[in-house]
Amino acid sequence: MSNKEKTLVILTPAFPANESEHWLVSQQLLLCSIKKLYPDIRIIVLSFIYPSAISNYYWKDIEIFSFDGGKYKKLRRLFLWRNVWKKLNEINKRQRVSAILSFWCGECALIGSYFGKRRVVKHFVWICGQDARKENRKIRFIRPRPGELIAMSDFLVDEFHKNHCIKPAHLIQNGIDPSMFTLTNQKKEIDIIGAGSLSFMKQYNIFLEIIAGLKNKLPDIKAVLCGDGEHKDGLKQMMEELSLQQNIELIGMKTPAETISLMQRSKIFLHPSSYEGFSTACLEALYAGAHVISFVKPMHHEIKNWHVVKTKKQMLQKTFELLSNDKIIYEPVLVNTMDDSARKMIELFGFAD
Repeated sequence: MSNKEKTLVILTPAFPANESEHWLVSQQLLLCSIKKLYPDIRIIVLSFIYPSAISNYYWKDIEIFSFDGGKYKKLRRLFLWRNVWKKLNEINKRQRVSAILSFWCGECALIGSYFGKRRVVKHFVWICGQDARKENRKIRFIRPRPGELIAMSDFLVDEFHKNHCIKPAHLIQNGIDPSMFTLTNQKKEIDIIGAGSLSFMKQYNIFLEIIAGLKNKLPDIKAVLCGDGEHKDGLKQMMEELSLQQNIELIGMKTPAETISLMQRSKIFLHPSSYEGFSTACLEALYAGAHVISFVKPMHHEIKNWHVVKTKKQMLQKTFELLSNDKIIYEPVLVNTMDDSARKMIELFGFAD
């Protein structure tokens, strides 16, 4: 089947307003890979909530329509759904929609699923994290079929099945873009790095507690924490209380290139999040040559240099064990590329030759 005249519509709660915004990393990487590998496929993104404006713009030559959905509260949400539905109809009439992909099994999947059924368009949902939780009440209204669901990891397949009694039929992993890395042997001058949203769910208070515990045995330990978010001020205060100002740098948000450079200079990537679909940062840290320690095991199989622990005590023990081992090898570990994931997506959509 030819790729010509194929139109893929992406439904997402939010999307970067311009190319300088670096978040929703997995989603950005996936679209970039599809665009690169399949230039004849037209990608159109409908972003429900962010940017906070009704606009039409381009991001890396991909057309974006934003609906400023944050202003539609409670029953007025129906107006947002009507506007998105109207735009879907316009696109479908102008250039027949070949498939719809919803990011997360939430509001976007609700619209995408019903539009797909109504217009006989293939619809899929990429389950990426929080949407697999039991608290996701939208599942009962979406009523997705197993064949619509694509999980990012084995962990999310199991979580979704356990919580909603529907087992996603497809597994397409998160991945990285190796071209973002300069594979040179950089000096591992940073002992521990953390990176991500500084939200309470990510549990970076545990990150600080681990550093404080290690400081008793390794007084010169050096750590870096990249990111911003609601917990930032609390973490700053906690650093002072634990007297960690000389051991931890809280350096704010960095570009992907800057974060990767820091990872390549780091021995351990510490990821204390309580819940995680398949962290892009962990995958990038592995390819940067760092060892990863986390509480969540994303895949059933073991991943080289990724250490999974169950408790804070175990995390402290594993971190000390690795830092104390002079013979440890720091080498790039490539788990999956986003190009591979894009190929699987396109094959699933039926676009591939």
